[in-house]
Amino acid sequence: SSSSSSSSLNMESCGFGKLDIDENAPRSLPPFESWCAENGVQKMDGVELYSEDGMDYQAVTTVDIPAGSTVMYIPAELCLHSSSLEQELCAMSPTVQQAADQLTKIGSGNSIPDFYIFLKLLIEYEKEDQSFYFPYLDSFPRLYFNAASMTDFCYECLPPLVFSLSRMERVKLENFQQVLQKVDLVSAFNKQNMPLLKWAFNAVYTRAYADKEGQGSDITLTPMADMFNHGTDTEVEVYFDEGGNGMAYTTVDVPANSPLRISYGCPTNPSFLFARYGFMDDTSPATFCKMMDIPKTPENVDMGMDFSKMLFYHDTGDISQEVMDVVLYAKVLANIKYSPEVGDVKQQFYDAHMQGDEATKAAIHEAYRFETISAIKRHVDTFMEQLIALEGKSEGKSFEEHPRLPVILHHNQFVKETFSKVKQNLDGAVAEMGGPANGGGDQWGGDEWNGGEWPAEEYNQEYAYME
Repeated sequence: SSSSSSSSLNMESCGFGKLDIDENAPRSLPPFESWCAENGVQKMDGVELYSEDGMDYQAVTTVDIPAGSTVMYIPAELCLHSSSLEQELCAMSPTVQQAADQLTKIGSGNSIPDFYIFLKLLIEYEKEDQSFYFPYLDSFPRLYFNAASMTDFCYECLPPLVFSLSRMERVKLENFQQVLQKVDLVSAFNKQNMPLLKWAFNAVYTRAYADKEGQGSDITLTPMADMFNHGTDTEVEVYFDEGGNGMAYTTVDVPANSPLRISYGCPTNPSFLFARYGFMDDTSPATFCKMMDIPKTPENVDMGMDFSKMLFYHDTGDISQEVMDVVLYAKVLANIKYSPEVGDVKQQFYDAHMQGDEATKAAIHEAYRFETISAIKRHVDTFMEQLIALEGKSEGKSFEEHPRLPVILHHNQFVKETFSKVKQNLDGAVAEMGGPANGGGDQWGGDEWNGGEWPAEEYNQEYAYME
């Protein structure tokens, strides 16, 4: 909502000068904390902002906090709700609605709420120190490591899945820049100011909250409540009441000197977190198996085709049941020769899965275990070769010239470690089975498998799994 909508806000000029968005510019936190306190933000005693390097800040607690405690309150007047901004901005100029309509026409209608916040940040930026939100904007990060900030060379070092996810983030930014040209509320110079546009875009996509299911389609920038870091294990959730006030509460008992974290997304999809937010979550227990050549048909989805289910586990190299089911159904059984004696084994497997007939499923799995394991192994071997090739691209490159390269290499190393453990397990399993003949059972005709090589995995963006 507009800063002029409430007389309770401190509207005095901030007096800090022009906002410096250079990547090397420091974040200014003390004025931000004072601004929050002056305008109604409340924090539980002991909840503080902490940083080791002056760049990455996070909320922590220095006291024990019981589960169910409200640790933060942000008045609605301070929050930038996309629904309120839609009314405010469209009332300022009809060109805002024209830009939103253009986003719909180019297939980005679902990003319209984000665009309203993006536009609001640009308008406030141009007000310089006369902006009510100046202390808030000055607390934002400047240096990002996510997809929107990457160079073309960075993209060359990305594995296929994270490349696809990153490209989708880049397309969103390009769409915003395209429709922004229609809006007469931003100067012509800043419409082409890519460092500024990236800064505003990243602020929205790395800091705004999407309302939980059932609470509408609002996207909200929430001062102070956007300082919670991500965690696989979380301590806090943020929600908005009917009046639009933001509140954060603990979901577990939190001991003193602990971080207060929320979830930015599925912990078993570190590639998405990396593309959107620019960090690698080393605590992710697993990663998507990176099989992107399987079409997303309703039947394959029924079998478990989903990035959050088709997993390779980082510490053990274990393979989720969904990977085994989908590979058997969509790869192995789709390529066996039909036999009148056996019938349509693929349909039988599907029916058994849908009906919960675990005995029949297990029998078919056992009959084609060698073929299933071999198909997964070929995928892993091919993907490992690609990772090694990507490592070679970065050799001799300067991290000063490519500051995001270390994070990319960190991500790739996490994936490589996971796949190496999976490969070790698969190699052992294949060696134990000895050959195709050991995988086939008489009833299900596993020995009818034609023994041919599956095509090398071709990664198709059409089949990328997204939230």
